Amino acid sequence: MTTTWRLRFELSDSPGALARVTVRLAAADCNVLALHVIPVPGGVLDEIVVRAAVGVLPADLVEAVRSEGAKCVGITRADIRDLVDEPTAVLRAARMALTDPDQTGEALRQVLAADSVTVGEAGDGQVQLGEWAARRGWARFTQVELTRAQALLDLVDAPAPSMRALLTDDGAALVLRPGSAADEDAVAGLHARSSMRTMFNRYHSGMRTVPRRWLHRLLSPPRGTTIVGQCGDQVVALGQLIHTGTPDCAEVSLLVEDAWQRRGVGAALLDALAADARAAGFSELVAWCLPSETALVRTAARAGLAATTRREDGLLRVSITPRERALKTPITTDVAEKTR
Repeated sequence: MTTTWRLRFELSDSPGALARVTVRLAAADCNVLALHVIPVPGGVLDEIVVRAAVGVLPADLVEAVRSEGAKCVGITRADIRDLVDEPTAVLRAARMALTDPDQTGEALRQVLAADSVTVGEAGDGQVQLGEWAARRGWARFTQVELTRAQALLDLVDAPAPSMRALLTDDGAALVLRPGSAADEDAVAGLHARSSMRTMFNRYHSGMRTVPRRWLHRLLSPPRGTTIVGQCGDQVVALGQLIHTGTPDCAEVSLLVEDAWQRRGVGAALLDALAADARAAGFSELVAWCLPSETALVRTAARAGLAATTRREDGLLRVSITPRERALKTPITTDVAEKTR
């Protein structure tokens, strides 16, 4: 039965040195499956994953490497994960930890190729990463590996999307929070309670209800985020921020139930989306409205966001700047009646 091994060694930086090592391993009846170059202070470490023929011992592999002037610093058995490129392996480990936080230790072990990762203070031969102690006997951890592991922990420990409390102009309490698949029925109810005019202004079509298959996409857009406004057990508003494919630009859209319009809900929702846009590095938000529908411009003004408009393809293109805030304009009675 063949065995797969992972070797790490230091090699002089001279032409053909690494090629000679691989030739030597081939002569020892080993098949090279993967090669990684790891930056370290003052140079690099070379790492090779090989499948050795029956009867080839670890000592034989170490001798083959040393015979070409390399200093072998570690050898261990390898598994199928070692045949995946490092970025892919790290992304898979991150997904494991994010999906199940109880698997964070195992994700760290995979990223570090460690012998063990446990909770607690590091002892002799271990390194400390937050609340975790990692040990690896076959080779020392490099700074690159430790930085990668810390980035994984930073991702797992990142705060969940925050909820925002909102008091409307007339004192009603709402919560603005990220939407999720669990909100499908509530969002369907929001659309069912909205008037034909509100629906037409949002979707630019005469549909009365939203097809069920759209709900998942509304709540979990593939290139964006969704925020819902909730009062009690009802979702009364929904806003989306979608990446357009242009690096600095995202598309924004709002839907506020008729009974909650003209109460500051739309302005608060747009302000929350603008904050998310600023955090994501967007410098422009774009919305598409019917030429006669200017409520979004007034909503942006109420939220303190600078906005400009132009006609394009029969629609009104509203450009909102999420970074530089405009002075909030007092809302007159006439404007308030039209502002969502």
